[in-house]
Amino acid sequence: MTAPLFIAPDWPAPAHVRAAATLRSGGVSGDEYASLNLAMHVGDDPAAVAENRRRLREALELTAEPAWLNQVHGINVVEARQHKEPTTADASVSTRPDQVCVVMTADCLPVIFCDRDGTRVGAAHAGWRGLVGGVLEETIKALGVPPDRLLAWLGPAIEQPAFEVGSEVREQFVARDPANAAAFEANARERWQADLYALARQELSRLGVTDVHGGGFRVFADEERFFSYRRSSKTGRMATLVWLTR
Repeated sequence: MTAPLFIAPDWPAPAHVRAAATLRSGGVSGDEYASLNLAMHVGDDPAAVAENRRRLREALELTAEPAWLNQVHGINVVEARQHKEPTTADASVSTRPDQVCVVMTADCLPVIFCDRDGTRVGAAHAGWRGLVGGVLEETIKALGVPPDRLLAWLGPAIEQPAFEVGSEVREQFVARDPANAAAFEANARERWQADLYALARQELSRLGVTDVHGGGFRVFADEERFFSYRRSSKTGRMATLVWLTR
């Protein structure tokens, strides 16, 4: 049986909004990158990554290459466009059919958006730095519609029991929104277990986005389906994509 390449988000998006979150199976990469690594920057064979990306385009019936980004854990948002070299940004938006917004992750939280009318989409790379820095807020601004007209889906990310952070991280989140304190649990090492999903949901709620779906993935524990940088620092990357069809 052919290994699955992706999962389809379970969210009530309009019919002409398409989205997918890739798994680690179904590609040609070997060793630590086995098998559907989609990142060119992690040390994998470029030819293998190119074949993995080709397989993804074929499986999703894409008419154009996704608008890959050079992600830096920042808050810059760009229009999804193909370039010879990836644009430095951590989110993209599009109002044009067949322009595919995409972010890559291997613990960080991918968040995708669409509006209720299916006229615009966006994807954000929301690790803890991006979340506390405001990448979701900037993406919502770039989408240009009232937040209550948006749907969001939270893709595969690291689970709270595996995501330990220091007090300085918690303090930044609490300074941004005191309600974020509930997303941290103290551990025996006098550090904190952070819940990325809870932090994202709280941020989206604060910004006025209440129609939020997804979450509940465990990329650290589920080695068969997902890459995780915290589990293995030399590893591949998954992709979460959203686009409009004609």
